[in-house]
Amino acid sequence: MPDVDDASTAPEVQADFSQIRYAQCWEDADVLVEGLDVQPGDVCLSIASAGDNALALLTQDPERVVAIDVSAAQLACLALRVAAYRTLSHSELLELVGSAPSERRRALYHRCRLELTPEATRFWDERLDLVDRGIGAVGRFERYFRLFRRYVLPLTQSTERVRRLLREGRSEDERRAFYDEAWNHWRWRLLFRVFFSQFVMGRLGRDPSFFDHVEGRVADRLLERSRHALVELDPAANPYLQWILTGRHRTARPLALRAEHFDTIRGRLDRLEWHQTSLEAFLDETTPNTIDAFNLSDMFEYVSDTHYRRLLARCATVGRPGARLAYWNLFVPRHRPDALADRLTPRRTRAEQLHARDKTFFYGDFVLEDVTA
Repeated sequence: MPDVDDASTAPEVQADFSQIRYAQCWEDADVLVEGLDVQPGDVCLSIASAGDNALALLTQDPERVVAIDVSAAQLACLALRVAAYRTLSHSELLELVGSAPSERRRALYHRCRLELTPEATRFWDERLDLVDRGIGAVGRFERYFRLFRRYVLPLTQSTERVRRLLREGRSEDERRAFYDEAWNHWRWRLLFRVFFSQFVMGRLGRDPSFFDHVEGRVADRLLERSRHALVELDPAANPYLQWILTGRHRTARPLALRAEHFDTIRGRLDRLEWHQTSLEAFLDETTPNTIDAFNLSDMFEYVSDTHYRRLLARCATVGRPGARLAYWNLFVPRHRPDALADRLTPRRTRAEQLHARDKTFFYGDFVLEDVTA
């Protein structure tokens, strides 16, 4: 369940990117930051998506973060977040995003408006109804989760059961017993498999073209990964799961939205730039040996193996010796091909360690690879 703007793989992906597809980054920024191990002075390249993880990289003191996206809608999400960090307090930012309840989001937006680019101003001025709902709630993917929360979840779990699931302080043994005895009944499994099937997901959550390279039953894989999130990980510390189940960040927030990082991100916004372009075009136009860290999201999921290999080879050329690449696999396995063995070195053990505690639990794999020094 990606957060990446899949248009970054254009021209191969055929989908409508005029709308907001992802109003949040649905990839664990803690895993990303640890995996990329950004050092002071590094230059980072990030798929923009809604902007959360590009902003999270600023906490690591890089020299520059370059966020790219083909979609103007996704870049408008990033631009408004940047304006909010410049203009609002931390609590007001949470209200604007939708992490916290608010009746004044439009007023908060108008305070941010003077900091927006002309393109972003036009985009949001025409969509003030989206601002009212919280800018982190209005993507196609978030609407998909809202449908799940409104129509499917109540048929399988009571409000009290959801509250118990998210209760703080439970041990793994307690979570396992609760899952086995109260949560994992036949109705949960049945409706989960229906709603998160490739057919339904392709029509309500992701574009059908995003499944062009997928094989097998996606719902069964997601059901097993959800058990991991509910038992082996702590739901009370998982902001992504909390949003899916409640539409809020109740007891946990993604890295960029935590109070302890707010002033740091605000103070480094001048190090962030964004461009409307595809990854392929950006790499073709970038000088070799200039990028230290790559946040590639799960973009390789949506392209052919040939296109994936070509993009990965370009990353190896643009990256400095020792540069780190991070990306996720959802349903399509992508790892460094043997043909690039002399240019990229996998960090499998570290990637497996991070994937085991990845709070965006639905991904099948997390990949770390280094440009060979």
